[in-house]
Amino acid sequence: MVEQTLIDGLIAGAGYALFALGFGLIYQVGRFFHFAHGGVYAAGAYLAYVFIHLAGYSVWLAVPLAVVGTSVMGVLCDSMVYKPLYVRNASSLVLLTTSLGLFVVIQNVISILFGDSTKMLRDQEPQQGLHLLRAYITPIQIILIATSGAIAILMWVCLKTSNWGRMVRAVANDPHLCTIVGVNRDKVMVACFAVGSGVAAIGAILSGFDTDLTPMMGFRGLLFGVVAVIVGGVGSVRGAFLGGMLVGLWQHFGVMELPTQWQDATVFALLMIFLLVLPNGLFGKRLSQLRN
Repeated sequence: MVEQTLIDGLIAGAGYALFALGFGLIYQVGRFFHFAHGGVYAAGAYLAYVFIHLAGYSVWLAVPLAVVGTSVMGVLCDSMVYKPLYVRNASSLVLLTTSLGLFVVIQNVISILFGDSTKMLRDQEPQQGLHLLRAYITPIQIILIATSGAIAILMWVCLKTSNWGRMVRAVANDPHLCTIVGVNRDKVMVACFAVGSGVAAIGAILSGFDTDLTPMMGFRGLLFGVVAVIVGGVGSVRGAFLGGMLVGLWQHFGVMELPTQWQDATVFALLMIFLLVLPNGLFGKRLSQLRN
């Protein structure tokens, strides 16, 4: 029982971590909560559905195309919706409200195009789980956990060692001063929206292969992904990953002795504990900076 709960918590946490990694990257440079990330996340899974089941492409071609398409969608959100607001020096509250409206629009467009019924990415019955530590885990779930860890490490290394990473940190530290030293803030924003949206698409597609697709999947990812970012620490890659894992484990271990309908409530209990006891999260900056 404990072993299976541990495995289930890691699987859920890996999905939340992938959402949180992209969400946190965009926050670093944009300084606002990009709630439309939840819609982009769901769109990535539905793009894979289109390429696999409607266009008839193989999984090996459909998944990269869906990731690229989702990255383009994220860039369009920035250039067509947020950038005009940056030019007008809109406040973080205006950007946040706009992103929430954009999320609702994307979610409803998905619902109109594909309906509210459940869709499946896989074209066969779920694979039999592999026996591990007196628990069961499927190959796609192993891929989800491994991919989440690999992307977290890759993002952390890139942000610490690459020229792109240094530019991201420069924009995150002072978006106005960075332009004086020759950093193009707009290009950095575009790159972060592209990478963050692509990472979200990977998480959505892998989760879609594990379970199923619904237009509401982005809302659920948004709820727990944002909690993961705050718990792990806003602006921290390792915090986003560990926060996602902690949320997944807490969600499953928290209801071992409780009815399952309390599963989601335990996550927000964890959020309240962190806000009261450790408001900076595990590795992040002060949450008061969200208002800057």
